[in-house]
Amino acid sequence: MSETIPAHLSLEELDRQTLLHPLTHVSRYASGNSPQRVVERGEGVRVIDSHGRSVIDGFSGLYCVNVGYGREEIVTAMAEQARTLAYYHVFAGATHPQAIALGARLLEMAGPRMKRVFFGLSGSDANETQVKLVWYYNNVRGLPKKKKIIARHRAYHGATIMSGSLTGIPLYHGAFDLPFGLVRHTTAPDPFWGGDMDPARFAQQCADDLDALIRAEGPETVGAFIAEPMIGTGGIVPPPPGYWALVQEVLRQHDVLLILDEVITAFGRTGAMFGSDVWGIEPDLVSLAKGLTSGYAPLSAVLVGERVWEALKEGSDRHGILGHGFTWSAHPVCAAVAMANLDIIEREGLAANAREVGAFLRAGLAARLAKHSIVGEIRGEGLLAAVEFVAEGAPRRHLPKEWAFSSRVSALCLEEGVLARPIPFGDIIGLAPPLILNREDAALIIDMVGRAVDRAVSEH
Repeated sequence: MSETIPAHLSLEELDRQTLLHPLTHVSRYASGNSPQRVVERGEGVRVIDSHGRSVIDGFSGLYCVNVGYGREEIVTAMAEQARTLAYYHVFAGATHPQAIALGARLLEMAGPRMKRVFFGLSGSDANETQVKLVWYYNNVRGLPKKKKIIARHRAYHGATIMSGSLTGIPLYHGAFDLPFGLVRHTTAPDPFWGGDMDPARFAQQCADDLDALIRAEGPETVGAFIAEPMIGTGGIVPPPPGYWALVQEVLRQHDVLLILDEVITAFGRTGAMFGSDVWGIEPDLVSLAKGLTSGYAPLSAVLVGERVWEALKEGSDRHGILGHGFTWSAHPVCAAVAMANLDIIEREGLAANAREVGAFLRAGLAARLAKHSIVGEIRGEGLLAAVEFVAEGAPRRHLPKEWAFSSRVSALCLEEGVLARPIPFGDIIGLAPPLILNREDAALIIDMVGRAVDRAVSEH
């Protein structure tokens, strides 16, 4: 590595001079006025930077390193596949054993509602694929106007043109001419900001809002509703009781497809193999990525339900080949990684561990932070947890923006020894540690977060 770096530049300096980083203030970073860390190694639930400092990765990279770092079983599978067949495509009927095995495995895991699998590389491209499938589906049905996609405020579905439009966080829209014209957004199911409304009543309000939006747009123009099982990057918020049953009834009434974005929630993260298992959701299309390979290689998957599959078959008889795909779709090395990763998740019971240790983590955070009236709510599911901060006193209000409180807590968490992420809505810090987390390390996270919040509160 060092032989490729100019002698007068450090790794940090060279990075600032070469890379355009996602979700980074471009000018501040380039001028050296924003934080920087060079991560060199990972071991279990920890990452080690270029200065040798080891910290608990409380966010699994970006929600994705479910099985933890340094799993030799995955590295071996990757190397063996690269030696055997480093690359081949799946265009025009070509295929390879790893694609076949992984596709069959995912369909078995998902159950009989899902009929086919399409592979990509990221959650963003999975959701781009979903939108194209919805448009194709309705064209085949002779409903060319039924193309609008409804997403939710505070949703995260990606950062490409269409997936970025579906994302309901303004941070991802600025100066990009997004959202795209066929996208609409409806109420985020977060009862914490629903006033004094009972959570079950708030769920009904969300369903009513969705119904009203579909009616206002015209049901004949709305093709699909896309949502995460629980809000992820928009605040790590489980849905209120009854939400999904009510929403699915609205969608059935208006003949609107349900795209379930399980990019974060699948493969054990919520304490079950899929978020749909936790909340009783029956989607038409499912997006998968992140935990599919635990981030060891880039891979996404679209699961295609029966209604869309039947339309795809009918459409091919009418329009010919399906004009969609990527050079790297079902890449054999990535598929081999996914197979080894799923072996670990299933063999080690990581979904159950996420459920049990996640409950311990949230309970511990609630006890440790109970003395701070600035802590409005601690919530989550499985190994997804959030701490939301609010102004003291009634009525419920956000903290002053100039405090940048959650960013300060996140920075102090890192000083204490755990990576926690500030959430781009209000003042929230999120935790999504690897699913191998044990109670001992969870207790360390509780203590580290507690000390960081103590320090941040004392500053204000």
